Amino acid sequence: MAHTRTATSTATASAGDRLLLGTARHSAGRAATLALLAVASTGAALLLPVTLGHTLDLLLARRGADAGRWVALCALLVAGPAALDALTELLTGTTAARATARLRHRLLGHVLAAGPRTTGRFPPGDLVTRLVGNAADTGTAPATLAHAAASVAGPVGGIVALGLIDPWLALAFLAGAPLLAALLRAFTRASTDCVARYQQLQGDIAGRLVEALDGARTIAAAGTAAREEARILRPLPGLSRQGHRMWRVQGRSTAQAGTLVPLLQITVLAVAGLRLSQGLLTVGDLLAASRYAVLATGVGMLVGHLNAAARARAAAARAAEVLAVPEVPYGGRRLPPGPGTLELRGVSVVRGGRTVLHEVSVTVPGGSSLAVVGRSGSGKSVLAQAAGRLTDPDAGTVLLDGVPLPALRRDDLRRAVGHAFARPALLGGTVGGTIGFGAVTPGREAREAAARAACAHDFVRRLPRGYDTPCTDAPLSGGEAQRLGLARAFAHTGRLLILDDATSSLDTATERRVTAALHASSAPTRVLIAHRVTTAASTDRVLWLHEGKARAVAPHTELWADPEYRAVFNA
Repeated sequence: MAHTRTATSTATASAGDRLLLGTARHSAGRAATLALLAVASTGAALLLPVTLGHTLDLLLARRGADAGRWVALCALLVAGPAALDALTELLTGTTAARATARLRHRLLGHVLAAGPRTTGRFPPGDLVTRLVGNAADTGTAPATLAHAAASVAGPVGGIVALGLIDPWLALAFLAGAPLLAALLRAFTRASTDCVARYQQLQGDIAGRLVEALDGARTIAAAGTAAREEARILRPLPGLSRQGHRMWRVQGRSTAQAGTLVPLLQITVLAVAGLRLSQGLLTVGDLLAASRYAVLATGVGMLVGHLNAAARARAAAARAAEVLAVPEVPYGGRRLPPGPGTLELRGVSVVRGGRTVLHEVSVTVPGGSSLAVVGRSGSGKSVLAQAAGRLTDPDAGTVLLDGVPLPALRRDDLRRAVGHAFARPALLGGTVGGTIGFGAVTPGREAREAAARAACAHDFVRRLPRGYDTPCTDAPLSGGEAQRLGLARAFAHTGRLLILDDATSSLDTATERRVTAALHASSAPTRVLIAHRVTTAASTDRVLWLHEGKARAVAPHTELWADPEYRAVFNA
């Protein structure tokens, strides 16, 4: 088990690294410009010490005429990096923003293309954290890598400059360099681990929070606000521990660097002082050597860039997990002319290691209706998802007019199959937009006709702006929301209409009117997930599911004679 977790973690990290490098490659031009600007600023910083040293030697030698030009050059070398740094900061921000926007678009597109698979894999709050916060952290990678690469120029240039002044100075510094490298390596490893754990806990808290917000009415009715607050914040101590651990790692590294770096600088200065006393260096050389020793030990900038890189790497691994969820593949076949005949052949679906549907086979002739009944957990909703290809079966085939659903083009499939759910999402901005929300937007007359069929037209007219009322300004009951969902399904009627408990909140009279509209002569093939006797009785045939298996397929009147069938509704 531990080996499996390690292998999974390694695979996730590798996918995250590939995503990180891909993000960096997409911003290669900007990152290269950033690196050049940073290197130019570092180059000016490397020229400044030797220029200051030479200027000092000229002033000490009382060569004022020559010294004036060198003083002006010193001023230029001080002002130049300031201007370069300002430009670098601007480019850093825009590069990160562009990379983040690109990654968020990619993640969002993938989530929508993968459909319910993604929301089944990640809690909504955690998913939002990955698409927002983790994408932003990953988006800093191009600029961070550019800065990290450029920041190496300072220490390397400082060591080379020390060697040019006097090889003994470079040797004195390099004697302690392995300790400095070990310090940076230990910091990177520890920082990467605690940042990854911190981001994971952030996602956990976000997931719990969204769950609570979604169930706010239930929490208020149950009087469990305090308990829910404790549940949401339960990971907070772990988050605090990881946050403190990050600070301890950074603090420990800073303290170690604070001890090692001055020792290296003092060693270089001691050797430079000795060489000065021997007449092998000038006072200006000593000044330059002191500055180059500081540049050569530029650990502070490296630590900051390494910390940002560790954060981006951990975030990329979490974003890569989202991209690892496979998208729904579509074929290239068009739907041939046909009445909308639906066939399920040996369909099996597995969820969490449990077989929810087991070799279900049924044919729904074009234009007819099928009710799917069964006790809770018998697989009714999963069958509805498979019938409309909101999920793919693990075995078996679903066909529409003789064509397997995976072989169809996306547009053909989505125009041919309509859905209505027990809790419809009010997308589209306005009430009319909600009804028209789909691959093709129907005209106003078609939307109003669909609303009439779903018994929604009357209450929509009473809204402040009718069909143009924003959904946020239209407080709807559960039944009214269901009627809008039904209207949306009616407005996009193709060959197959799937209603997953879509009339459960309707009163009896309204349900009767909606049922009449469903069974009109122009109605498509219908599959209804039924919990009410009246719904099952209104269809041509009933598929009776029991523990994921098709127990019977027959008209409701025939099945009603079986007391176990009647018990399904009594339960």
